This record gives sequence, structure tokens and C-alpha cells, in this order.
Amino acid sequence: MTRNPVQALFDWKVRGVRWIEIILLVVVAALVLSVYVAKAGAARESVRISQLEREIAETRQRVRLLRAEAARLEQPARLEVLSRSAGLAPVEMKHQADVSALDSLVPLPEPAPVAAAEPSPEAASADVASAEIGGPVVVPATTAPADESVR
Repeated sequence: MTRNPVQALFDWKVRGVRWIEIILLVVVAALVLSVYVAKAGAARESVRISQLEREIAETRQRVRLLRAEAARLEQPARLEVLSRSAGLAPVEMKHQADVSALDSLVPLPEPAPVAAAEPSPEAASADVASAEIGGPVVVPATTAPADESVR
């Protein structure tokens, strides 16, 4: 009687246990391990999601508190008390002006003419010396004669 090669694979035994049972046991163990790893990852993600939801709730609470604080600080009665204590008062109607009346209230000063000044010979020589040396040269502001003994 000839045996089929597939049938021989199913009948092959190692220490009294069929080879296919060993393979199936390894596959089942790998599946159990992968399910465990996936479940542990899902638990970590669940913890992270709950942390983010708590942070969102806290942030919403802070936003509500800040809006309430802004509304309290912007109350007209409170601002009026603060402005009066600082010496400020509302502008009276007689102190208001239209845009057309602004020129008559405070006339604009005429700009002073700017005359182009001729550079002095000392300044021109300092510019030339500065360009030759490669650095700035300090020229005294007064035109007093230089003391020859100081060299």
C-alpha cells in the first residue's frame, strides 16, 4: 500500500506526537501572544485617550473661567470707577470737533528749509584719509590750531 506524501506528513511523529500537532500548537501560541500584545497596546492607548480627555476638560474649564474673568474686568461700572480714580473723565460735547475743524484748532507748523552745507576742507581730507587707511578718522569739532609739542 502506497502512502500519499501529504498523508505521510500528517502521520510523521516526533517522540510520539504528530508533527502537524506541534506546528498547530506553535501557531496557536503565536496567535495568543499577538492577541495579548494587541490588547496591551489598546490598554495603553485607552489610558492615553482618557488623559487627553481629562486635559481637554480642564482646558475647557480654564477657558470658561478666563471668559468669566474677562467679562468681570470689562464691566462698564468697574471701568468707570477705575477711570475716575485715575483722574479720567468722559469728553464733553463742547470739547469734540469735526475732522474739518482740526486744522483751525492746531495749525501745522511750516517745515524749516534745509540748506545744504558745504563740507569743510578738514572734513574732506578726513574722508580721504579714512578711505586710504580703511578705517574711520576722528576729526576734532573745533578748528583750533593743533599743538605741535604734543606729538
